[in-house]
Amino acid sequence: MIESPESTPELPPYPGIQLADVRLVKSAADAEAAQAALLAADAIGFDTESKPTFVKGESSDGPHLVQLADDKHAWLFQVGADPSPFLPALRAILESDNTLKVGFGLSDDIKRVRAKLGIEPLKVVDLSVLLRVPGQKNDLGAKSAVAKFFGQTLQKSKKISTTNWAAPRLSEKQILYAADDAQVALRVFRHWIAEGNVLPPIRPPKPPKPKRVPNPPRPVAPVLAQNAGGTRPAAAAAGANAAGTASAATQAVPALLKPTPPSHD
Repeated sequence: MIESPESTPELPPYPGIQLADVRLVKSAADAEAAQAALLAADAIGFDTESKPTFVKGESSDGPHLVQLADDKHAWLFQVGADPSPFLPALRAILESDNTLKVGFGLSDDIKRVRAKLGIEPLKVVDLSVLLRVPGQKNDLGAKSAVAKFFGQTLQKSKKISTTNWAAPRLSEKQILYAADDAQVALRVFRHWIAEGNVLPPIRPPKPPKPKRVPNPPRPVAPVLAQNAGGTRPAAAAAGANAAGTASAATQAVPALLKPTPPSHD
């Protein structure tokens, strides 16, 4: 998730997750281990990253990375080229009705996960909406939330956020950026709950809008024509009239060719 930079006062930096606490999911076995750890938690952090597009009209085929985190670790699922080895675990985690998935600005993430992976995330809490206070015009982003609740600055580098998330090998900076995005959401949520706040009932996800099917062309009704014999389709009437005209013409030809009797002058 890309967040626009916000002006905040000088605050100490948010320490973030350590590289040793990030797990890169590279096989089905890694995915199963991640599934077991994440489903053991009551709530987990959730986010995705997609390769940015720079050409007008070009659409992203993301997500290319799915990030999930518990209180101690983060797991990064690279789903760009072939997500099939990870789909069973990701579906079990994201569609679990027992584990909350919390994150910032998750609307697009959910749409992309649904479209590309065929997964419908359940029990999702969008902190951008949850933490919005009365009178606040804009949703609260991760950077603002960290400043508000922790008194720290979350480093959100636009240079990193717009890198190639579909690359088969991610850089150390990409790994830490992506892992922090997922885990910081969980830490903010834990802090908000610890302050005595109560999570409101979670609404079920809205079903995707069905694709519109064009209406079949309407059949063209035959044009009716009046004639002495009644009402008939125009084509039939025209045919009959043509036949009648031809018959009259045929009868007229012999009359014209009939020999003239000789004169007896």
